[in-house]
Amino acid sequence: MARVSDERLAAWQAFLRAHAVVTAALGEELEEQRQLPLAWYEVLLQLHDAGGRLQMKELAHAVLFSRSGLTRLVDRMVDASLVCREQCPSDRRGMFAVLTPEGARRLRGAAGVHLRGIEEHFGRHLTDDDVRALGNALDKVLAAEAPE
Repeated sequence: MARVSDERLAAWQAFLRAHAVVTAALGEELEEQRQLPLAWYEVLLQLHDAGGRLQMKELAHAVLFSRSGLTRLVDRMVDASLVCREQCPSDRRGMFAVLTPEGARRLRGAAGVHLRGIEEHFGRHLTDDDVRALGNALDKVLAAEAPE
């Protein structure tokens, strides 16, 4: 078994704790102020950034959900009129998740809350040098480990 240094293990654990604490705070704020779960916000944001539509498999990859988990999440978002599904013309089994006008409206309404939360719970604790170092470190991990 490979040995991980105490310092690297501590950094890993701090990363996991920080992620859990910050995402919990961001989720609570979105729920309280905009009645929008953080996972829904992330789906809406990914669809918006992709021009309003993504194949379900691409969306699952973008939001780091399993396909089955994403299917259930999108089902609830369809029921709330935030997204709809469209058949993929080039793949009869494939489906697109499509941002609806209501989904775009809810995303716009929640974006300010979310961005303020990122600054409040994450950004304000870091210097510009910290941000660059953290970004560079995480980019190295992603370049080496992220699937293509």
